[in-house]
Amino acid sequence: MVEVIRAETAGFCMGVDLALNKLDSLIEKNESGKIYILGPIIHNPQVLEDYEKKGVITAKTPEDVPEGAYVVIRAHGIPKAVEEELRQRGVNVIDATCPKVKKAQLLIQRNTEDNRVLLLYGEDSHPEVKGLLSYGPAGPHLFDSRDELQAIDLDPDQKYCLAAQTTQDRSVYTDCISYLESKGIDFITLNTICDATRQRQDEAISLSEEVDHMIVVGGRISGNTRRLVQVVETAGTKCTHVETAEELPFEELKKLNKIGLTAGASTPKHLVDSIQQIVENI
Repeated sequence: MVEVIRAETAGFCMGVDLALNKLDSLIEKNESGKIYILGPIIHNPQVLEDYEKKGVITAKTPEDVPEGAYVVIRAHGIPKAVEEELRQRGVNVIDATCPKVKKAQLLIQRNTEDNRVLLLYGEDSHPEVKGLLSYGPAGPHLFDSRDELQAIDLDPDQKYCLAAQTTQDRSVYTDCISYLESKGIDFITLNTICDATRQRQDEAISLSEEVDHMIVVGGRISGNTRRLVQVVETAGTKCTHVETAEELPFEELKKLNKIGLTAGASTPKHLVDSIQQIVENI
C-alpha cells in the first residue's frame, strides 16, 4: 500500500467556512425570495454545483440581481461601487467577504487617503484583486511578479503604498519590498497576506521534502490552490493538481512509496477524504 501523508491545513480556511455558513443559513431561513451570488462564492466547481441544486443563482453581473432579492457577496469580495449600487437598488446584501479580505480592503483605503499610489501584488483577472483596487485612489499599479514590478516606471518624488492579494506568495512579496528599498522609493508596506495562506504554503513545502510526489486538490480557478502547486514545484518536488479523483495519474502513483496530500482553502473535506482513500488503496 502507498503511504499518504496529509497536510493538517488541507481544505477550507476560516474565510471560506464563514462565507458558506452565511449562505447555508440564508437558504435555511429563506422561504420564498430568490438567493443570488455575484460570481462564484468560492473557487470550487463541486461546491458551486451543490448550491445550484439548492436553487442558488449565480449572477454574472450586478444588473442580473433584481430589486428585493438576496445577494450574498462572495468570500473574495466585490468592488466598492458595485456593493453601493446593489444597496441603492434595494437588493438585500449579505456580506460574506472573508474578514482577511475585508481588512485588506479597508487598510488600502485608509493608507491611500493621503494620495499615496497603490502598488498591488496580485493577479489581474482575480475577483479579489478587482475589489482591492476599488478601495485605493485612481491610477494604481498592479503587478504579478518582481519582474513586473521592476518594469513599472516609479516616480522618485511620489509616495507609494505596497499591498498584496491575500493569497499571494509571501517570499515574492518580501523580494518586492527589498527591491523598492534598494531603489530608495518612499513607500509603506501593508501586511495583507493571510496567515492561513502562509501556513498552507509552509506546510506544503515542508511536506514535499518528505515524499516522492505531492497531490494538491482544488479548483483550477482557485488562486491559492495554484500557488500551493507553484511553491511545491519551486521546492523541487513533482506535483499533481487535481479537482477530482478521476484526474489522478494512477499508473505513475503506483510506482511510488510515499505521497503528500494537501488542498486549497476552498476545497471541501469530503473531496480530500475520498482522494486520500483512493490513493491509499492503489
